Amino acid sequence: MKTIFREYDIRGIYEKELNEQMVKLIGYFLGKRILEVGKVVSIGYDARSHSPILCEYLTSGLNKAGCKVLNMGLVATPVNYFSNFQSFDGITPNASIMITGSHNPSEYNGFKITIDKKPFFGEDIYALGREIMQNYDVDVEDDFSSIAIDAKERYIAYMIKEFDHLKGFEKPFVYDCGNGVAGVVVQDIFKALNFTCKGLFVDPDGTFPNHHPDPTVEKNLRDIKNELEGDFELGFAYDGDADRIAFLTKKNNVKGDIMAILFSRAMKNPTVIGEVKCSQIMYDDINARGKAIMYKTGHSNLKVMIAKTNADFAAEVSGHLFFNDRYFGYDDAIYATLRMIELVKNGLDVDGEIAKLPVVYSTEELKVETNENDKFPLVEKVKELLKNPPKDFPLIKEIVDVDGVRVIFNDGWGLVRASNTTPVLVTRFESTNEENAKLYERKLNEIIATAKAELH
Repeated sequence: MKTIFREYDIRGIYEKELNEQMVKLIGYFLGKRILEVGKVVSIGYDARSHSPILCEYLTSGLNKAGCKVLNMGLVATPVNYFSNFQSFDGITPNASIMITGSHNPSEYNGFKITIDKKPFFGEDIYALGREIMQNYDVDVEDDFSSIAIDAKERYIAYMIKEFDHLKGFEKPFVYDCGNGVAGVVVQDIFKALNFTCKGLFVDPDGTFPNHHPDPTVEKNLRDIKNELEGDFELGFAYDGDADRIAFLTKKNNVKGDIMAILFSRAMKNPTVIGEVKCSQIMYDDINARGKAIMYKTGHSNLKVMIAKTNADFAAEVSGHLFFNDRYFGYDDAIYATLRMIELVKNGLDVDGEIAKLPVVYSTEELKVETNENDKFPLVEKVKELLKNPPKDFPLIKEIVDVDGVRVIFNDGWGLVRASNTTPVLVTRFESTNEENAKLYERKLNEIIATAKAELH
């Protein structure tokens, strides 16, 4: 059961792991943490059939702890985050909990937690898990009492006001909600701004009958790509809870690091945070105009780093985009959509600007199977072996170990890091020379194989 307490959130299978007792205890012991900064917590949930049930269990635990629960119902994760910066009839949340399985299969669910406007993650989540497992027999009676709030309408009104200048944007675009929760907010926003657009799979359905709501997987973009072969010029796709975006043109699937370049060019002397998987092109381009910071993968890590550095923006390759410039510093795929439309309305030729970037050969994220116990020791063993690499290993210029190990070569880099959410090592390789990209991949995989052998 303790495996549901993960680096960035709590996530598991409904009833099997997220059963009534477990979720009530999560609410109770999390409520005790919230009481350290205040007592008001806002809750929202995604489209999964069991999300309202988990909301009742969670509410019972929070009430037992002495919290005051605000219930916003079915919303996108960014609306949940947004509630932390609002006051509802004079009541301001001290924390928020989003009930969501994100892009996981329909039997999964989970909780994304914010306390005092900061992500609750890492050791805080692990410690919460240990406390719950040690007190699993605590009885939490049903108490579903809460105050209903309309955070969704507040969010929609905010976006319409902030982007009123986009009215009359004429380029037709298509957007794919994947039967997640994006549809409950984007349709009203796009209609109010008089956009020419078409929505795919906009109705929330937690069984995800059309395709899985993970826009990082190419096969899930098949429908939107078909539409882009017609009259539509731009495409936007969202994950299950709308905190991640895919952005497509007729020519390009624009990853998060390349979007970071485009967004940052409209900012004066920008400070931008990227994760270790981001292309070197992004770091070089932004450093030429401002400051780029390489940091750990994970939406919680990047939110913390934005708050620490007051950076303008942060990006993950996967499409988590965080605007601190004119916004609140959390990942919001809907807000990112409107900022991209703004760039295009202001004259940005997306494909033209991408064509001007240096040509590099990049792999997707490649996964090396391992197990939960070995994945972090394996990375440490790889670091150790790289201190004295084989004679035929490419020349190492630098090693960045902020998250796993990113090996910088003369004309590219290779990454080996342990996934925080699954029992795998994640690797990625990039070079200005295709043969060298393959060489870096081959040689680092040899190091991984040696590390595995030495570990056992």
